[in-house]
Formats: sequence, structure tokens, C-alpha cells
Amino acid sequence: MCESVRYDELMSDVEKGGAENNFQQIEPFGSVTVNSAKGTIHCLAIVGQIEGHMLLSPENKTTKYEHVMPMLAAIEEADDIDGLLIMLNTVGGDIEAGLGIAELIASMSKPTASLVLGGGHSIGVPLAVSAKRSFIPPSAAMTVHPVRLNGMIIGVPQTFNYFQRIQERILEFIVNNSNVKREILVKMMLQTGELAADVGSVIYGREAVDCGLIDELGGLKDALAYLHGEIDAGK
Repeated sequence: MCESVRYDELMSDVEKGGAENNFQQIEPFGSVTVNSAKGTIHCLAIVGQIEGHMLLSPENKTTKYEHVMPMLAAIEEADDIDGLLIMLNTVGGDIEAGLGIAELIASMSKPTASLVLGGGHSIGVPLAVSAKRSFIPPSAAMTVHPVRLNGMIIGVPQTFNYFQRIQERILEFIVNNSNVKREILVKMMLQTGELAADVGSVIYGREAVDCGLIDELGGLKDALAYLHGEIDAGK
């Protein structure tokens, strides 16, 4: 399981001149727990490509689901963590791994907020809407497109039925965890002429909010303000 680093512990080590090990923990896991008078918030970064059952090359920036899943369980169970901030900058990745992480976030009882930074593409869309409140700055982008699979595909009706069922899982999750209407989401997903070599749509911050996919236009301070408000209300 990934270890998180508390801010007060980190500062103590800095004063002692021994923070090197803590920074080494933050770098590979992209995770830190910050304690303040307003509450304790765990910040989790989901970046690069979501890695599933197959290992990606070392040159790829990845988020490994076997790291994130137990970390989420630990955050939910920890008495000294009041809320979770998920910072997203992902190109997408493995469908099963991405949906698995999104389902865990959606089922958490603690206050959760997601912040799309740069991009929340493909399976990053369910991850973005999985939090209780989602935020996106105007410059960030999200790509909505149909399911794509790599490798050999057997051209039989059963294969296309399987594609359709996977697509339905993703659609249902997004609609159930956001304010976007199903017909609008399907239209964006099947849009032609916008992507050079693909079917789908690229939408930016304000568009994502206007269509109901993301809850609010904002940045880091807005996401933190929401979490602090929820934590204070819970107390």
C-alpha cells in the first residue's frame, strides 16, 4: 500500500534536514496528506495513463491502479483524514482499472472533490465525475469518445455486443454521477468531424460545466474551499 506524507511531519524533517526520504515518497506515489486548522485533506494526483493489468513501458507516465485502490480504502478508514482532493491530468487508459478507481471514489463517505487540470480525457471523464463535487478551470480539456480496444478483435456479433455493454457501463456511471443528460453525452461521444482520426468530442472547461458534465468552473482554491466547507459542516 502507498504511504502518504503528513505536512507537519514533512516540515519537521525539513527543519532537521532529513526531508529527502519523504520527497522520494511523494514523487512516485503523487500523494500527500496536508493537515491544517481547517481539517486534514489527502491530495491524490492521477496523471498520465491509467495502467491496468498490463505493464506499460517505463517511458510512459502512469498511474497504477494497484497503488490507488488500497490507498483509497485507507483514506476512507483513516480517522485522521477528513476529505480527499483528486487532481486529474490524464490521457485515459485501461477501462476496467479506471472504472474501478472511479467506483471506489464514488462510494466514499468522506467529502471528495475532483479537479481537472490540463486534461481529463477518455476514462478520465468517469474519474472526474466520481467525486461529490467536480471542478475544472477554463483552460482544461476533456475528450469524450466511444470505447476503443487494442489488439486482435474477432469480427463477430458477440464482439460488438461486448463493446456496447462496456459503453453502457461507462455511460451509466457518468450520467449517474453528474448532471449531464444522457442524450447530450451520447451525441458528444459519437460526434464526427471534430477529431482528425477518431469519433468523439473535445470540450473545454466552460463547455463541460454548461453541459452538466462538471459541476463548477474553478481551480485549486475553489476545490479546497468546498472540502473545507463540507468538513466544517460535518463537524
